[in-house]
Amino acid sequence: MAKNASAKKRLVTDAKRNARNNYVKRTIHTLSKKIHTDMPVEEKQALLDQIYSQLDKAAKKGVIHKRTASRRKARIAAYVNKEANPAE
Repeated sequence: MAKNASAKKRLVTDAKRNARNNYVKRTIHTLSKKIHTDMPVEEKQALLDQIYSQLDKAAKKGVIHKRTASRRKARIAAYVNKEANPAE
């Protein structure tokens, strides 16, 4: 257990930051799962904007790496484009 005041404060701030980061990650995960359900392509494209926004915010805040955000956006966009144009 922490003995001095700065170490105790660090425990509190780390817990807050951890909770905030987990919330952001779970939101991204939930939106990503939601886009893989059976819904019209128009709704998926609208949901794509929300996912982009959340990923960009998470990368900006340092919750996830910027290249991780970029990779996830590319993969989700490819999935939505494949759903929109299945023959290609």
